[in-house]
Amino acid sequence: MSDENQDSLEPENQELLQDLSEQGKTAELVEMFEELPTMDVAEFMEEKPIEEVIDYLRKLDLEDQGRIFTDFSQAIQIKLFHALDRRTFAKIFGQMYSDIRADLYQELTKEEQIELLPYLDKQVREDVIILSAYPPETAGGIMTTDFATIFADMTAAEALAKIRTDAPSKDMIYYIYVVDHSMVMKGLVTLKDLVMHDPKDKVLEMLNEFFVYAEVNEDRESVAQKIGKYDLVAIPVLNSLNQLVGIVSHEEAIDIIRAEQAEDFEKFGGIMTTPNDDEYLQTSSFHHFKKRVVWLVSLAAIGIISGMIINAYQSVLETFIILAMYMPMMAATGGNTGSQAATVVIRSLSLGEIQDHDWPKIVYKEAKISLMLSLSVALLTYFKIAFLSFHSVLPAGFTMGYVAFTISLAIAIQVVSSAVIGAGLPLIVRRMGGDPAVVASPAISTIVDITGLLIYFTVASLALGIS
Repeated sequence: MSDENQDSLEPENQELLQDLSEQGKTAELVEMFEELPTMDVAEFMEEKPIEEVIDYLRKLDLEDQGRIFTDFSQAIQIKLFHALDRRTFAKIFGQMYSDIRADLYQELTKEEQIELLPYLDKQVREDVIILSAYPPETAGGIMTTDFATIFADMTAAEALAKIRTDAPSKDMIYYIYVVDHSMVMKGLVTLKDLVMHDPKDKVLEMLNEFFVYAEVNEDRESVAQKIGKYDLVAIPVLNSLNQLVGIVSHEEAIDIIRAEQAEDFEKFGGIMTTPNDDEYLQTSSFHHFKKRVVWLVSLAAIGIISGMIINAYQSVLETFIILAMYMPMMAATGGNTGSQAATVVIRSLSLGEIQDHDWPKIVYKEAKISLMLSLSVALLTYFKIAFLSFHSVLPAGFTMGYVAFTISLAIAIQVVSSAVIGAGLPLIVRRMGGDPAVVASPAISTIVDITGLLIYFTVASLALGIS
């Protein structure tokens, strides 16, 4: 069975499987299960009743059952755990990828874990207990034990023979890890090295002693960044004794990056994330409410300050009604500028392009950028007011050009202020040990609205001579 990603074939695959199912051609259907990408088969089965899924699985060999089970959503995996007897489930469980298997094991209750353990092979039992002991946000929590090891004093022929014994999956066989008899990592070779060298050559002769690795307690996002930075197929995970305890594949790194992006995206929208959020439709409306209400109510309460500022400058607004016409423009421009600056800074922080100690350079650079932006916005605002707001009534002694200049100046200052706030707040939060994404979008927009109103009315009252 293919377990490669073939997204372009997915609609055709699903349609073909559905046609065979409706026609009752079970034999042909099972044959297709063995030919198609595993993910397509898993998605097809997930739409069926559990009893039908079990019937399909029983018609496949154990290895294919394990691969399909690995690609099921965790909700389906748990349903199958409850539907199957423990002995049957344990056989499928033993064929799953070790990292996914450990994740599923951690989702079971203590009683269910105890029920399952006696039916597992000794190696599987030890493996799942070890992997489940690591926090999920660390390298240990996402690593797999699906890898091959060899010894430096082996010949190429002996190393290839040991690889066959270890029998790693084809996705994990590119790097071969060289260890001593205490599992301390000495380096690595590639499968190509072993195949291309003379069978009698020693592994030591082709050993690469300089390698990138992750520590077992290292944050998983940092591990994913290393895999991306060095363009690795997989990265070895070492403990404090430099012993090889697992590896993290590039596929896992992609999943981590997607998960972190989704989490940051929610934080950008002011949504509180929780560790085990389900998909949108599988999550209850009340759970969505709880995720959103904290930030929404908090920022709404803080937003009352904006009303207080407007009330304090009511006399200015009564004298110059035109100021009210351009308040939305001021707020939108400031919010957009702050969000842009925050997005750029947070992205650079997440990619490791900038560090906390770079904050003076970052703020200075954003200030320079915002000065250019403010000039562009100010010119647009000036000409818009001067030539399109000529019908507005002004108090005696004031020209439209002067009022246009005043409003343009206030918005220009607001752009610079918003950019500095947008760039500075994530850095401050990061410096305090928090997540920079938390202050993005809604939080920055609210803060920028408040500072923007203060700047807008302060400049207007000083320039127009109204207190």
